[in-house]
Parts: sequence; structure tokens; C-alpha cells
Amino acid sequence: MAPELRGSASSHRAVETLAAKLRRRQVVGSRAAALETVLVLRQVVSKARFSNLEQLVSIIRSAGRTLVEAQPKEHSVGNTVRKVLHHVREEYHTATRETTKPSFSIAKFVSQGQPRKQATGAARTEIKGILKDYDTSDPDAFAKMLKPVLMEAIQYVLDELETVYDNVAKNAKDHIHSDEIILTLGKSRTVEEFLITAAHNRNYTVIVAETALRKYEGREMAKSLSSAGISTFLVPDSSIFALMSRVNKVILGAHAILANGGMFAITGSQIAATAARAHSTPVVVCVGQFKITPLWNLYHEYGALDFGNPSDVLRFDEGNLVDKVDVVNPYYDYVRPELIDAFITNDGDHPPSSIYRLLKETYDDEDTEL
Repeated sequence: MAPELRGSASSHRAVETLAAKLRRRQVVGSRAAALETVLVLRQVVSKARFSNLEQLVSIIRSAGRTLVEAQPKEHSVGNTVRKVLHHVREEYHTATRETTKPSFSIAKFVSQGQPRKQATGAARTEIKGILKDYDTSDPDAFAKMLKPVLMEAIQYVLDELETVYDNVAKNAKDHIHSDEIILTLGKSRTVEEFLITAAHNRNYTVIVAETALRKYEGREMAKSLSSAGISTFLVPDSSIFALMSRVNKVILGAHAILANGGMFAITGSQIAATAARAHSTPVVVCVGQFKITPLWNLYHEYGALDFGNPSDVLRFDEGNLVDKVDVVNPYYDYVRPELIDAFITNDGDHPPSSIYRLLKETYDDEDTEL
């Protein structure tokens, strides 16, 4: 049997079930898709049969490829597969006493005074060499010895996803100051947690654009912020440029951070970022690192190849106009890196120019194409 098919029927069914959910949009949202992906990959690894690292990587890649093909526009699925593969290789090399390429985080160095590898080296000493004396006559001995370590590595990825909102928001008071006016748009759980956390220490005002093209999600965001005691104003999308001269900071969410430092974000983000640049207003993006993808925007200068219902823009009962125009309703805007000042992630703050470094730390080069 081919390596990618080796394992139990239950793990294969789990992959196919999640693929069907992704295809039908029953799993919506980057974090939800990433969490489901980790849980499925954990099941795949726990049930897999393999006798070397290459077979295990092939099994994980095959499962990941199925999930990515089911919903290629949900970048967090592929990102999660790549991160799991990175941790699997890292733990394998540690367990076999092989040297790995050093991983260095500027944010970790500044906060702790040492590279990430030095900080975690002591904790991993106990698992070194566990594969040195396994029984080579047992075809499953390799997997039995390695799986406990791999489960720990996958659990690390799962824990990071479960705590991403708290870790992004923990330094919110350092970015928002009293009496500032903040502009945001739509509803982003990451931005919502960030603003609510900052309100514990600061008194400020938030202007929320209602994002009419996304079923007025801004209204729900404004209601949530207002119930948390934050002074909140809800405005139509057409007011963004007019209000920008009064705004101190623009805080946005993101659907995906691309390899060049640009991002896909909710429709209207391009307008807000461009207006902010015209008024020299800083643009800050709150985002979990699991949304950073090694892919590029190669298709459209201003948006992603993901379109919503055109009737949200122009209803079909407006027959005089419908017959004369082509209506395009992009689901995500593409915001260029020069329009963004900083990304606030669960692993520190980074300018767009540092995204390439985060990609090198988080993923392996051979996993760019699954």
C-alpha cells in the first residue's frame, strides 16, 4: 500500500469529513478551520503506520493536500499543515540527535535576551536519543517510539491556536493611548478582543464602519464594543475618508498575510488603508501567526479571487441598472505592504518587511507547495 494511504480507515474518514465541511463552507473562519485541521492531523498521525520520517511526511502531506484542495481560499488550512510538518521534522531531528538549522526570532531575542532555540533546548534534552535503541525487527517500533513526541508537537500547535486571541491582545495597552480615536471596520474577533482588552487601561473612542458588502458586520462589532463600555460610533463605509483626518490610528483584521507583507482583508480595508496613507495615519493589523502564508497575490491588484453575491451591491429588481453594468463584489481586498505600518501577532510586533523572516521560522521551504 502507498505510504500516503497507510493508516486506519477512521483517520481517512476524518480527513474526508473535514474536506466535505470545508467544501460546503460548514467550517467558516480562519481560526475554526485551523483548529479543525490540527485535530484531524493529530488523529492521522496517531493512527498512521510508518517506518521512517519520509513516510510520515508523505502521509501528512497527502491529508493536507486533500484539505487544501477542498477549500483553497482558506489559507489557514495549508498554513496549519505546514506548521505541523515543521514541528514533526524538528522533533524528529531532536530525537535522533541530528542538527537542525537554527531558528532565531528578533522578538524573542529582544524580550528574553536569547534565541528561541536556546530557550527551548533545556526542555527538549530529555527526549534526545529516544530513537537510538528501538527494535529494528519490529516494523512498528519506529512509529511507537516517535509518536509520543509528535503528539506533544501537535499539541503545541493546538495550544497556540486556542490562546491566539489572548496573546495578540496582551500588549494592547502599549498600542492604544487615552483619548485616541480608533477606526476599524467589520467584525474581527482578534480586533474585538484587542480593543476590549485595551479598554481595561485606556479610555478611547472607536469608529466602526458598517461594511455593508459583508451583511453589515460592523453593526455587530459596534454593539459588542459598546456593551464593553467603549465609546463607539457606527458610520457608513462612504464616511471613511471624510473622518480619517480625525482618526489617530486604524486597526484592521486580516484573512491572510502574504509572503510579501501584503494581506487579504475584509472588503473596505483597501479604502481605509489608502485613506490612512493620504492622512499619514498609522495602520496596524491584529492577526494570529497562523494566518501568515508563503503564498503571493498573483491574480488581482486590489482583491482576492473570491467574490460574494453581486445582489448585495445591486439588487436584481433594479432592472434598469442591472442590464447596463457588470457588478463585482470581492469578498476580500488586497492591501499592499506599503500601506501597513505593523502587524501585531501572538509572537510580537513585526513590520511588513519582517514577514519573510517569520516564514523562515515557521515553515520549511520544501512545504511551500504541499
